[in-house]
Amino acid sequence: MKILLKTLPYLCLVLLVASCNRNNDRSRTTNWKYNDEKWGGYERNNDFEGQETPPNMVLIPGGTFVMGFTEEDVPYDWDNIPRRVTVSSFYMDQTEISNEDYLLYLHWTEDVYSAYPEVLQAALPDTLVWRDELSFNEPYVTGYLRHPAYAQHPVVGVSWVQAREYSRWRTDRVNEAILIDRGIQEQRPDQEGSDVFVTDAYLAGQYEGVERKGMKDMKTGDTRPVRLEDGILQPDFRLPTEAEWEYAALALEGLQANEKDENYTDRRIYPWSGTSMRYQKHDRNQGKMYANFKRAGGDYSGIAGKPNDENMITSNVFDNYPNDFGLYNMAGNVNEWVLDLYRPLTTQTLVDVENHDLNSFRGNDYMNVKRDQDGRATEKDSLGRLIYVPVEDEDVADRDNYNRGRVYDYLDGDEESGAEYATNQHTLISDKSRVYKGGSWADRAYWLSPGTRRFLDQDRASRTIGFRCAMVRVGNSQGDDEASMNRFGVRPGKQLNRRRSRR
Repeated sequence: MKILLKTLPYLCLVLLVASCNRNNDRSRTTNWKYNDEKWGGYERNNDFEGQETPPNMVLIPGGTFVMGFTEEDVPYDWDNIPRRVTVSSFYMDQTEISNEDYLLYLHWTEDVYSAYPEVLQAALPDTLVWRDELSFNEPYVTGYLRHPAYAQHPVVGVSWVQAREYSRWRTDRVNEAILIDRGIQEQRPDQEGSDVFVTDAYLAGQYEGVERKGMKDMKTGDTRPVRLEDGILQPDFRLPTEAEWEYAALALEGLQANEKDENYTDRRIYPWSGTSMRYQKHDRNQGKMYANFKRAGGDYSGIAGKPNDENMITSNVFDNYPNDFGLYNMAGNVNEWVLDLYRPLTTQTLVDVENHDLNSFRGNDYMNVKRDQDGRATEKDSLGRLIYVPVEDEDVADRDNYNRGRVYDYLDGDEESGAEYATNQHTLISDKSRVYKGGSWADRAYWLSPGTRRFLDQDRASRTIGFRCAMVRVGNSQGDDEASMNRFGVRPGKQLNRRRSRR
């Protein structure tokens, strides 16, 4: 009897675990079985452990912050009025894209699209941006992109359009590598033209690659390609939005917050605390410059033997001070493209209009995959990509959440706003104007403040502008190793282990 009483708690625990494992394979609302051919083979992913951190990226936990100017508006543009917004969690490159990174893209493009030389030509950076009428910069024209001495320096001379295309290419190469490493897809160095692995074409069943193992189809028992529901493939790489970029640059995680009202009691002018451009702590780094910028007219690096930032032009992407999110060169080195279309009144729109203060962004141009009459994606183009068509206004006229296919001018350039941008008559602003931020090696300290913003046409380039990529964070905003703090009755840090123990 005593033995039975002692073992009873353990028996109950075993029954409880068995019950959890059994219920995990059934629908919570219908009690139908998942992953069972006899019950229709409806699949449920019990092996998903969360989104993997993409290469060269760090997780930026989302939150609220005051976006906009942190000091005097020196040019008096009034195009970035402070307003409170919230940014969802996302991933961001810890460094700018380097020459080495971009050269891999160029070499791959040359190999795979050899039959389409115009694709490589469209991807080549404009190395002539280094030329200047009264400067001897010709060595940079011929050597900056390709010489190994600059391999880890940020790529420049890349337009917004080229940066977006690089991001698209990176999505496909990262996802292809995931499938190859898992033994699902066969490595194919001979792929070319329309036979190239492209993520959206693969998910739409338009890629004719060689499946080694694939996933088991619960309905047929056969091998099938990976689906979005499997949680294996990564979301798209892209340029960060302006709100994401500014939030990541400020890195307010390192400041002391007032836990009572959840608001920060201080703000930052730069991606570091304080107003000094030099490291202030009393250690071996004291006196070092935080960023690579132009200190004054004619002073790019200080005097010989006693330099300040040590670089006349760009520096290594891992040089200079990383902010509290672990991001390098969010001030100085090179300016960086962001995803947004430039409009000067956008900030006022976000102050006056509700529901645009979460993940604020200007530049939506909605597209749909071209489909046949049965709703299936049509054939790929010559580069292996799905064909997308613009959303027509008449197709969304009856919707409540949006009723235009392209909303570049929404409340800033349309009839409702009362503003009109007569491009090349009264302003340089157009539908090709894209925002860049961060300051560069050739800029004064004012432009190093994350709140400042400038613009350039999306098909133009500069020797002071580079870029880095971002990616949406799916699932738990704080990372998959963290339990929800708002799940009552569960101790933080335990919920994930409980979920995994049920598999």
